[in-house]
Amino acid sequence: MIATRVHHISFAVRDLAAARGFYEDLLGLEAIPRPELGIPGAWYRSGACEVHLIETPAGAPAGAPPRGPLSPLANHQAFAIEDYAKVRDALRARGVEVLETSPERGQMWIRDPDGNVIELIAPRG
Repeated sequence: MIATRVHHISFAVRDLAAARGFYEDLLGLEAIPRPELGIPGAWYRSGACEVHLIETPAGAPAGAPPRGPLSPLANHQAFAIEDYAKVRDALRARGVEVLETSPERGQMWIRDPDGNVIELIAPRG
């Protein structure tokens, strides 16, 4: 096998400040140093994986997030959470659309400010 683990996941974002608010303030990811790469961005640590935000210049092709209803069928990244009900309630209190299963299944999906689908998953009891 060549690939031994996930090193990082990357999101193209249009508004870096809004994206930072989502990934730092809402999801609580830890900001880590990022080298100067000639384009704006931010890096975060999430467990053993990194999350890289890359601010795309206006008009630059960066793909498109899924359109339409929030769906678990869309390409997405998943982050582990500890308390399903607590996270769900905190998201809703901040006005975030949440597509949920149940505390027993432990899965829910949200979107970042650019429409990227994010799964949040709690340990199953």
